[in-house]
Amino acid sequence: MKILEKDKGSKRNTEWEFSAVVQNEKEANRYAAKGMRVCAVIGVAAWILNVANVFIIPSEIMNFAMPIVILFFLLPTLICKITGADKWWIKYAMMFSCILAIFALSSAMSKHGVLAWTLPLMLSCHYYSKKLTKITLVLSWIFFSASLYLALFFGEWDQNLLNAAYYSGERVVTFQHVYETTLFFVFTRILILLGISVICTTFAKRTRLLLERQIKDSEARQRISTELDVATQIQADMLPSIFPAFPERPEFDIYATMDPAKEVGGDFYDFFMVDDKHLAIVMADVSGKGVPAALFMVIGKTLIKDHTKPKWDLGEVFAEVNDLLCESNSAGLFITAFEGVLNLATGEFRFVNAGHEMPFIAKGGGVYEPYKLPAGFVLAGLEGMQYTGGSIKLAPGDKIFQYTDGVTEATNASQEFYGMDRLGKVLAEHTALPPAELLATVKADIDSFVGKAPQFDDITMLCVEYLKAMPQ
Repeated sequence: MKILEKDKGSKRNTEWEFSAVVQNEKEANRYAAKGMRVCAVIGVAAWILNVANVFIIPSEIMNFAMPIVILFFLLPTLICKITGADKWWIKYAMMFSCILAIFALSSAMSKHGVLAWTLPLMLSCHYYSKKLTKITLVLSWIFFSASLYLALFFGEWDQNLLNAAYYSGERVVTFQHVYETTLFFVFTRILILLGISVICTTFAKRTRLLLERQIKDSEARQRISTELDVATQIQADMLPSIFPAFPERPEFDIYATMDPAKEVGGDFYDFFMVDDKHLAIVMADVSGKGVPAALFMVIGKTLIKDHTKPKWDLGEVFAEVNDLLCESNSAGLFITAFEGVLNLATGEFRFVNAGHEMPFIAKGGGVYEPYKLPAGFVLAGLEGMQYTGGSIKLAPGDKIFQYTDGVTEATNASQEFYGMDRLGKVLAEHTALPPAELLATVKADIDSFVGKAPQFDDITMLCVEYLKAMPQ
């Protein structure tokens, strides 16, 4: 296919624009052909009414002109069927065929075919091309003028404008008739066509600009969507995702999942060995959505992991991380975070909380229950904050479940929250399950509750089970 012509002054020829314009022209060809089929049907109806003496156009004129008119109105449909309506030259053939049809009609019946000359101009607007509309206008001028002069000799007289009586005798065309036809008929109606063409040209230009803008916006949205997909994948790849995570460690079993919403967010989890005897778990949620939150998540995750040391108090860890985050937080983001470190030899679980959800803990063979602990202030919210840690004693068989607010705030079609009560109930009913199966069960229950409602936030969960104490 040849490259489509561009309107004057346009130098853009990108692949996406070419593809969209080609698609538009293919549709425009079919709509134009459909419009001319309707005109052909109208022509057939007028012909039948004339035969039935409802119209009083001389039969010899109607019988000669109408077959030509109908043929040229139907020709574009035949061209579209043969070519598939996707050739670059079809729009020109469409307009020329339409002009020839109107030319035959106007030559035979000048006083009846005047309004029909607007048809080619109107059809040209389908193509959003000023060039095509201008070409159509020029050809319409030429053939319109020719049809009026031809009508003086062969067609039906416009006796109102020429002030000439129609009689059955020989037709006499004088210079005065030609002069009056030019002055009062050709010139004035060409001016009317010129006015209509200005409207059509402006419409074509404006619609073409809207189409190009829409294409650019669509391209930009597609690019952003692709980049967000990549960012989402990068974000997911930064989280521990290989399970079993520590197959060589019989002291614990751990599992975590993050189901991202449609765009990248700020949820993250982490777990790592601080040293040979200490396992750290982190659950956090950055305020906001999109790339800024994701980048802030990377910074927060890195700082927490880098500052977690075997002998450091977790409150001091969060205080140091908070100050560092506040130094580079022009976007005004903050992080709710929970970190815990489990001593695999003694079962001591030290923790610190910065405005995050309370964990559920199952102890001594009992069910999961929410463990109330001091919330503390969020990270990156205010410089110089102090955080107080705490600790509990775990025994083999005890489990900890931690999550982000995407779990409890999952919303169904009735705008109801999943909530703490429902989460606590499903955890209590499935306390015996190992971490991986427990998280899958909770996610299934969330999905059942939410139904077909869209997911607006990341759903992130982590569960760790303390299986046995390691030798001290």
